[in-house]
Amino acid sequence: MLEKLEMFIAVAREEHFGRAAASLGITQPSLSNGIKQLEEQLGVQLIFRGSRFGGLTPEGQSALVWARRIVGDSRQLKEEMRFTRHGLSGRLRLAAIPTGLTWAARLAARFSAKNPNVRLTILSRTSIEILSMLDNLDIDAGISYLDNEPMGRVSTEPLYEEKYMLVCAAASAFAARDNIGWHELQGQRLCLLTPDMQNRRIINRNFADASVTPETWVESNSTVVLMAMVAAGGWMTVLPEDSARFLASGKPVATIPLAGSALPHRVGLVAPWREPHTPVLEALLREARQMSTP
Repeated sequence: MLEKLEMFIAVAREEHFGRAAASLGITQPSLSNGIKQLEEQLGVQLIFRGSRFGGLTPEGQSALVWARRIVGDSRQLKEEMRFTRHGLSGRLRLAAIPTGLTWAARLAARFSAKNPNVRLTILSRTSIEILSMLDNLDIDAGISYLDNEPMGRVSTEPLYEEKYMLVCAAASAFAARDNIGWHELQGQRLCLLTPDMQNRRIINRNFADASVTPETWVESNSTVVLMAMVAAGGWMTVLPEDSARFLASGKPVATIPLAGSALPHRVGLVAPWREPHTPVLEALLREARQMSTP
């Protein structure tokens, strides 16, 4: 039953039988047979399908909630038993918004120093993708915005508040300034994160509050690309302070605080709500709590 529930979750996540089978490392016929057997065991149709995936039936939507809960509980049981035998060990999967990757690395380094038998995977994802991955049990925790999109029932630990910096060439007329107003960026050649990034939506609101229509010449979902564009000359970008200072190190660019921003946005660790958490996840939440404590 548990294996078939994993198959069902994969199909719901991928919305495609072939991709779901590939993600599980099995053949598509094996996946289809597993789903059919699960439907027979439960006595309901879970998925609308003809030649392709057609969405979940109402019974399938309800079953997905239970499937995630059962598979999550099963994994937690395994974690608890492993902890009893070997202490903290295994693998911890973490996803972070691109502008939070420096904090993800910092948190991972501190956690790993105290728990050397836990292997870590760190991914870069959008805030919406992080919530979806948590729902689908694809990650154990994420680093994302805490107060800008509906979070659902999750455990959170705030890490920092986002403040924004203009990044420009060292030769720019702005480079020697102590701070810059958002309104002063009207007409400047900007490279910014893509609109699907929550950070970009926050930046756009700051521009709107300053009555600025930004001239965005380059968009990317990578902060590294944005910094490289600025270093190449001719463009400016806006990044959170921590990312800006880290990426600017050793490059011919200047970072200047942007004055007059809206209220700073909190970023923190997000994990599925469970009571109790697995020992590994509880240790990560505790480390995040200690990092944010002055």
